[in-house]
Amino acid sequence: MRAAIFRGPRDIAVGERPDPVIQEPTDAIVRVVLACVCGSDLWYYRGESPHAAGSIGHEFVGVVEETGAEVSTVTRGDLVVAPFIYSDMSCPHCQNGSTISCVQGGNFGDGTIDGGQGEAVRVPLAGSTLVPVPGAGHSDQTLRSLLTLSDVMATGHHAAVSGGVRRGDVVAVVGDGAVGLSAVLAARRLGADRIIALSRHPDRQVIAKEFGATDIVEARGDAATEAVMDMTNGIGADASLECVGTAQAIATAFALARPGSTVGMVGIPHGDVPVAQAFFRNVGWRGGPTPARIYIPELLDEVLEGTINPGLVLDYETDLDHVADAYAAMDERRAIKSLIRIGTL
Repeated sequence: MRAAIFRGPRDIAVGERPDPVIQEPTDAIVRVVLACVCGSDLWYYRGESPHAAGSIGHEFVGVVEETGAEVSTVTRGDLVVAPFIYSDMSCPHCQNGSTISCVQGGNFGDGTIDGGQGEAVRVPLAGSTLVPVPGAGHSDQTLRSLLTLSDVMATGHHAAVSGGVRRGDVVAVVGDGAVGLSAVLAARRLGADRIIALSRHPDRQVIAKEFGATDIVEARGDAATEAVMDMTNGIGADASLECVGTAQAIATAFALARPGSTVGMVGIPHGDVPVAQAFFRNVGWRGGPTPARIYIPELLDEVLEGTINPGLVLDYETDLDHVADAYAAMDERRAIKSLIRIGTL
């Protein structure tokens, strides 16, 4: 089958991988319909995080083609959303809310396991991993939003949940990429009264406002902190959501958090948490990779009802033949998030 192959920094190409086959009775084969490029893929693309040569991509929706003998929750022909990590949903870690730590789990597209940026994927632990989508005849807009549930919208939601966003809160969101924009939408879902989005890009500001941002701050670093403090009468945000992972973004997120609050951190850290500053202000932090499999069902219902439309973050589209363009567009900030159209329903 054809699939995106990571060959090294800034070297993504379409190549051939073995057609996936059932290896375990808990497997399923999924034909990919839509996939996308994740912000974390860019860390590999830029050579800032290690990645084995081979398969890549972990966000996809598709149609079940075949199931192993022990898979009963999905069947051939089902449209499914796949969280970016497969899990058994029954180990102690899954039961404690951390499906990304599943003792039997693993990552899609890690160089050896099939990646979502390909024509088909063997899904281990398919019965507990895949989430079937009810109904039929879904619009392309709906399919795009369903795709975001595999990671990016679930990650934004995790930021808001980890930050303890509550009804009536003032929330600051650091980062205007797809995750940051998703965090704005998630904060609105949870009832935040005021959402301050840090963004310097007009196109992203438009989506932030549509998702629920009430205020935009274009400054960075100390200037951003000063602006948010002015807007909150010197108090700071009830919840600060860090959605980038750079040292400056982390420092800003903690500076914006009011004493006694919690920073929701979901950007892959490439900087240190300012522990001393947080300690003396009683500011905590929670977060990490999102347990997407736990969040998908509730978010899926709202996508199907039309209550949320997170697919708006997918503002660049191409096909598998041009997957390298999908990466370049995001790397050059010509795109918020790239959609890769691979198959059809």
